Amino acid sequence: MATAKKPAAKKPVAKKAAAKKPAAKAAPAKKAAKPVAKKAAPAKKAAPAKKAAKPAAKKVAKPKTARKPNAAFMKPMTPSATLAAVVGSNPLPRTEVTKKVWEYIKKNKLQDEANKRNINADEKLKAVFGGKKQVSMFEMTKLISDHLK
Repeated sequence: MATAKKPAAKKPVAKKAAAKKPAAKAAPAKKAAKPVAKKAAPAKKAAPAKKAAKPAAKKVAKPKTARKPNAAFMKPMTPSATLAAVVGSNPLPRTEVTKKVWEYIKKNKLQDEANKRNINADEKLKAVFGGKKQVSMFEMTKLISDHLK
């Protein structure tokens, strides 16, 4: 890939005439560096054409334990009156509230067709979202958490 060269900045004529000197002699050659005694490198083994497949080391199998959910997420919380219109008035864990909101969104086809990350609010969700017509799914969880006690 060729690059265009920039034109050199023009210097005043007076300085240019003073700058001309006879061609300088070639720079003197550097002194040859003294050879440094090298330590003997360990001899390399010739690599075989194909490496033999090593047998896989057997790992000690740990008994699988069931994953414990975070207690803070599993604590039942009471939704506000505006959120209760969407998910119901019974106390639910945060995870279940989010699932129910998504069920409502999918049932009513409120997910934006052009950008699936955005949720178009109907009248019930507009009250939950603080009057916003459209929110992102990440912002939605924050707005929902404001309605949980």
